[in-house]
Amino acid sequence: MPLPTSPVIRRARLGAELRQLRRRETLTLEQVCERLGWASTSKLSRIELGQSRPDLADVLDLLDVYQVSPPQRDALIVIARDAATSRGWWKSLGEMSERQRTYAELEAGAAGIIEYQPAVVPGLLQTPAYARLRIAAGHLIDPAVDVEADLRARAARHAVLRRPEPPRYTALITELACEQAGDPVEVWREQMRHLLELAALPHVTIRLLPVGAGRGPVPLTPFSCYSFPDPADPRTVMLEALTTDVRLSTATDVDRYEQMAGCLLEAALPEQETVRVMASRLDG
Repeated sequence: MPLPTSPVIRRARLGAELRQLRRRETLTLEQVCERLGWASTSKLSRIELGQSRPDLADVLDLLDVYQVSPPQRDALIVIARDAATSRGWWKSLGEMSERQRTYAELEAGAAGIIEYQPAVVPGLLQTPAYARLRIAAGHLIDPAVDVEADLRARAARHAVLRRPEPPRYTALITELACEQAGDPVEVWREQMRHLLELAALPHVTIRLLPVGAGRGPVPLTPFSCYSFPDPADPRTVMLEALTTDVRLSTATDVDRYEQMAGCLLEAALPEQETVRVMASRLDG
């Protein structure tokens, strides 16, 4: 079974390809829109920036203007369909906030994910009870957060680790994330058992960062790195912030975060030692 594609990444790739084609033809945004009878340049600008789901008819019109040859045209049509698709499991994402949908679409097509969390268990590894506590805490800061809808969305995202051809997933978490802190004992114990269960999966790796690990500073901001089966799809980094997350896809930015992830992996406990420490805390 082929891996699904990530619509958000396909949109970014399609936009970059269309922008290159327009520049090859030495056309401005205004000139293209005038030829197509589009009211303003904002529509084309959003397509090129990967900020909107493209209509296939619009993409076909653009390919005609840029006089794209059949082999490249066919490849771009496939990408355009992936970029606009609502097929498959993400039809169920209707209730998701735009923020969660972005993560879900990245996860859907990823071949590899490396996630760093300095304070809590990463979302893909959370139990429903643990997730409820985290989401409810977010609701206190932003009353617009729909706790129940976010819980359903989080549960839908968890399926990516159980699909027939799952991504290679690596979680880097600090000791703080494994502390009970103020969580109810049973919620914490269930979460620790769940981590041990997931760590036994062949495609899941969990690495624990001890306090004071590594020579360099430990990042305070959670981030995740995504790679994709098609090497032409841009590698992507997501930075998790309090209100709005940041998506990075330039090679320079991604390289720096992948280097940081490599440094954290070097400082983290080995996989088997991580499992032993988590199990001892659960038994302690």
